[in-house]
Amino acid sequence: MRRGIAATALVAAMALAATACGGDDGGSGGGNKSAGEISGTVTYWDTSNEAEKGTYKKLAEDFSKKYPKVKVNYVSVPFGDALKNFKNAAGSGGSGAPDVLRTEVAWTQDLANIGYLAPLDGTAALADESDYLPKAAAGTKFKGKTYAVPQVIDTLGLFYNKKLLKEAGVEPPTSWTELKAAAKKIKQKTGKTGLYLRGDDAYFYLPFIYGEGGDLLDTDAKKITVDEEPGVKAFATARDLVKSGAAITDATDGWDNMQNAIKNGDVAMTINGPWAIEDTLAGKAFKDDKSNLGVVPVPAGSKAQGAPQGGQNLTVYAGSKNLDASYAFVKYMSSAEVQTKTTEKLSLLPTRTSVYANKTVAANANVKFFKAAVDKAVERPWIPEGNSLFQAILVEYPNVVTGRTSPEKAAKSVAAAYRKLLKGDWK
Repeated sequence: MRRGIAATALVAAMALAATACGGDDGGSGGGNKSAGEISGTVTYWDTSNEAEKGTYKKLAEDFSKKYPKVKVNYVSVPFGDALKNFKNAAGSGGSGAPDVLRTEVAWTQDLANIGYLAPLDGTAALADESDYLPKAAAGTKFKGKTYAVPQVIDTLGLFYNKKLLKEAGVEPPTSWTELKAAAKKIKQKTGKTGLYLRGDDAYFYLPFIYGEGGDLLDTDAKKITVDEEPGVKAFATARDLVKSGAAITDATDGWDNMQNAIKNGDVAMTINGPWAIEDTLAGKAFKDDKSNLGVVPVPAGSKAQGAPQGGQNLTVYAGSKNLDASYAFVKYMSSAEVQTKTTEKLSLLPTRTSVYANKTVAANANVKFFKAAVDKAVERPWIPEGNSLFQAILVEYPNVVTGRTSPEKAAKSVAAAYRKLLKGDWK
């Protein structure tokens, strides 16, 4: 799995519904109680991937060492199922809904808009709020209130196999044009493919449209822009990489196929984020020499270089029967202490400014790169429909990269879907 935006079927909803939320302390105040006063159970739905969840499970359960009267019910939920499962549980009276949900940043405004999240202003969950990176904090707000706490922030970069690039006599490409040229030499010198391009996930379309100087929407002007020239060029660039042989793609199972390809040394490059570092390093191409993995910015288009801001927030279910414990748990899981541990173990990017001053964190080359990349990342629209914007792209993007439809038709189709999705005075 990965931390992106692929649409997946609703799986295991009935099994998860058996997990009861809440505990026996029905506190609903600001969370100013001491650790000894808070009791009950906190059910936590964690959407981290296979390489991460062991670390997060231990950290979550360690909360009970600080709050001995609180039991943490840790539930690992597949990322692609979590949003639908949560909506189903919350929408059916709350049975089976968790107290705390790990949400992709674009889910926050959606869930807050329909009333499923508890506002966190004035609660213990927002401890040291001024310590959060401004970009990370931006994705936690809706209509003047705070509904989430930033847990990790991320963006995309170009992962590359240093040995394969060296054997081919090429440098890491800085543009899609350079990548095409490098891929040709890589094929000639090594027999390997240059790039694995995910064709089954809308998130991976964004660097292409940003690289052409465009965006999905102009939120200030309330204008749909995905079907303008940059959007069409973005689809065309992605298609050309595959058509030219510079990249291979797959319209299904993209995460597993991509990871197997880079880990086994079958491709020289992938587009990915910090969540994939540990998994990539476990592959045979890197496990004996971890320095063989390089990371540089996503290649630029004809106008600019850009990658999307992503990340994960922690949110509290508005219907939780144990709000005090839930606020305390969010405070703990987003603390500098916990973020330092996850960065040290998993190379994930902290959302707290203070964590970057830690010597171990500061010495991590991948964290250093991705922090600089995040500072330049393009913020996504913080609107309730933000997550749904990807669904129309997800329909068209696989068709474009595999040659089943044209870039022009794809861009028009996405824009038409946006006009149906967005209400009010959007143009």
